[in-house]
Amino acid sequence: MKFGVAIFPTDYAISMAELAPAAEQFGFESLWVAEHSHIPASRLSPWPAGGELPKHYWHTMDPFVALTVAAMASKTIRVATGICLLIQRDPIHTAKEVASVDLVSNGRFIFGVGAGWNREEMADHGTDFSTRWKLLREKVEAIKAIWTQEESEYHGEMVSFAPMWCWPKPVQKPHPPVLLGGNGPKILERVVRYADGWMPNRGNAIERIPELQEMARAAGRGPIPVSYYPKATAGEIERLAEAGVERCIYYVPPDGRDQALAKLEELARMIRPYVESGATSKAG
Repeated sequence: MKFGVAIFPTDYAISMAELAPAAEQFGFESLWVAEHSHIPASRLSPWPAGGELPKHYWHTMDPFVALTVAAMASKTIRVATGICLLIQRDPIHTAKEVASVDLVSNGRFIFGVGAGWNREEMADHGTDFSTRWKLLREKVEAIKAIWTQEESEYHGEMVSFAPMWCWPKPVQKPHPPVLLGGNGPKILERVVRYADGWMPNRGNAIERIPELQEMARAAGRGPIPVSYYPKATAGEIERLAEAGVERCIYYVPPDGRDQALAKLEELARMIRPYVESGATSKAG
């Protein structure tokens, strides 16, 4: 089992330059940041978690800037998007951004992506809610082509570009792992088709792991890693390990330095027996 820590990297949160080395010292394997480019003031789309949307959703820094700071301030912890709203981003620029962070971090980047939930947010970027999953797949496929081909090209229905040159290439080969977020009816099919891992954050995800692995076998793939955002209890760690979850990710508050460090220390005490017993591993 691996353990990650996540945060909305707000303008009033703990500095990523302090959080990354602290999490690394406590034995966490990865540091994840959420992304929202903005939140439309209309607030028509309901928050999937229910209730009022917390203000940190519209105070997040750009994830690649935040993760570059984290990478420069640390040595071994992996830096990751959880999730990057790729449907709202240009795939060519994003391919370069991911490859650049992977380069400066010496191959420590994990690319978590998702299709999002806020219709108005994605509409402001010209993205249609009804076709967002198709757009996401094509953007992932296009980005992988840029990463892995010296002269890359891609021709889909929604994303297309002629042969081109684009460097740097990622340090990780063939490319940084792409983890797909979500837990909808078709998510397992999508993970098997174009992702390197599954990263659900709610719903009956654990019960679906056997189905995911069976679909992977049928497609000629090996076991697909699963990362999950669970309740912060030791008993839950045991349950998830038995279910086949590879990584547990826990949020720390985005409301200030003291709150984040207090939560980080609490989480560190919980995972310490698993880290010390070798049940988790750091990136090298």
